[in-house]
Amino acid sequence: MAGGGFCRLPNGTVVVALTLTRPADGSGSCGGTEAGPGAPVRVLVHAVNRARALTRLRNLGLRAVYLRGNDQPPTPDEVTAVLHHPDGLLWRAAPPVDPPGRPGGPGRQAAGPVSSCQELWHPIRALLGPGGYAGPARPAA
Repeated sequence: MAGGGFCRLPNGTVVVALTLTRPADGSGSCGGTEAGPGAPVRVLVHAVNRARALTRLRNLGLRAVYLRGNDQPPTPDEVTAVLHHPDGLLWRAAPPVDPPGRPGGPGRQAAGPVSSCQELWHPIRALLGPGGYAGPARPAA
């Protein structure tokens, strides 16, 4: 389920897009989204390079995050959304994928018309829960 990709921008920075499963210990309510615990979500990260983009996600507690290949790069709309957000970290429910028998191939994102009721992007804090990620427990000094 960890499909994703990246694109390099003219100024040298990158936008990384990953499809991950929603954490089960995230926020109690789904916040009006269709993405319940365990549902696929699309995460966008704007960073200096790919390694730092993945490090930003790992520092938030999403430990098993890897970028293998470039089979689902961010769309121009996704790039615009993450560039206009002050945090540079966004998520929303993953778009539906085409079934294996479709001409686009198995597992490709649906290329049909965009619906007018498409879900908006959320800050990463909404995915991690009300308390966010406080970091690993540190022993007392």
